[in-house]
Amino acid sequence: MFIATLLTNPQRPALDRAAVESLRNAWGGGDAIWLDPGVAAEFPVEAMPENRWQVWQDFQSFGVDLVVQRAEGRRKKMLLADMDSTMIEQECIDELADEAGVGAHVAGITRRAMNGELDFESALRERVGLLKGLPVAVIDRVIRDRITLMPGGPVLLATMKANGAHAALVSGGFTAFTAKIAARLGFDENRANTLLAEDRKLTGQVAEPILGKQAKVDALEEITVRLGLTDDQVMAVGDGANDLGMLKRAGAGVALHAKPVVAAECDIRINHGDLTALLYIQGYAVEDFVR
Repeated sequence: MFIATLLTNPQRPALDRAAVESLRNAWGGGDAIWLDPGVAAEFPVEAMPENRWQVWQDFQSFGVDLVVQRAEGRRKKMLLADMDSTMIEQECIDELADEAGVGAHVAGITRRAMNGELDFESALRERVGLLKGLPVAVIDRVIRDRITLMPGGPVLLATMKANGAHAALVSGGFTAFTAKIAARLGFDENRANTLLAEDRKLTGQVAEPILGKQAKVDALEEITVRLGLTDDQVMAVGDGANDLGMLKRAGAGVALHAKPVVAAECDIRINHGDLTALLYIQGYAVEDFVR
């Protein structure tokens, strides 16, 4: 048995009852359940629809995401999340680079790295090198003044943790950011790269080895073994090329507002919903949310 979930941005409810019923009838599905009126609905189907991606594409023009997945085991025991442009709305290194006066240049490198056009480790070293001499105190100011949480993140963490899930923040960014974001959102643990500093200024170097694509897969393996979980019990979420390893390894890999090259390789693509989409596709209704 499979579950088809239709959802949209909670800030702009655009899910029409007639559209849900029309698709349910076309696919011969069971009764539709509204998880959140105007925002999210689901219904069961006996087999994976052959025209799933064509229908998915059709719904994109209406601002609606469509996810079809196996019903069994869809509620997960672990959340493994990227940070930049996933749990927060910014790329931390771009914000630091802006403070250092090289924002546009670094942002261009970041875009290419996240699209998989550049080797992640080399691109990170190059970008960090441009931060040399930046006062360490700038980091706290950037976190305070520039960093905002991705909508739905606090509810996602609170709800999954209230239902017994473990949450890990695994970023190709920096521990100076992940430690504070993890604490703010309630992650159980966090991993990232370490910016090196001397005399309260960044040296332009990052501690080796660099946490990149493989390190995120390694984190998934290490944490699941420690907790006695399987890959199928993990929901991973990210947006960049360095997230693809963990997204494809996890039982549910969610490409959230992801780069096209990333979304193309993932079965769960959220382009319109916020992070609460990760709750809806697990079958949580809005009244189940912990705020």
